[in-house]
Amino acid sequence: MKITDADQQLLSVLRENARASTAEIARRLKLSRTTVHSRIERLEREGVIDGYTVRVHDEAERGHIRAHIMITVLPKQMAAVAAALHAMPEVRALHSVSGAFDLVALGVVPTVEAMDELTDRIGATDGVERTTSAIILSAKFER
Repeated sequence: MKITDADQQLLSVLRENARASTAEIARRLKLSRTTVHSRIERLEREGVIDGYTVRVHDEAERGHIRAHIMITVLPKQMAAVAAALHAMPEVRALHSVSGAFDLVALGVVPTVEAMDELTDRIGATDGVERTTSAIILSAKFER
């Protein structure tokens, strides 16, 4: 899969608003609608674009607690831990990382008590050795 500079620009626009019309994207990128449409189809067909998702406006989750939960996993338990965390809807993202921890999860819940419960559930998951949490105070930007 060769991703050109034009493809990167197109992906950047789609990250901002995946529902933008082909005409709007074409205007922003100074390309024809046909070119934009065919590039999107090619990127989908080649698996570069794996899907589309919903970003919830901050106002809809005003007051929700967001935290990065760093997780150390016992040897040979990564797949089971990842599957268990995937089943928790409060875990919005899970990343494998280098360093002192094996995984970093993004947890989003309505209250501090719910975050306490989520981190306890994650810590009690078979294969999890320990967790450390960092509450997110603000997002400077997200793409």
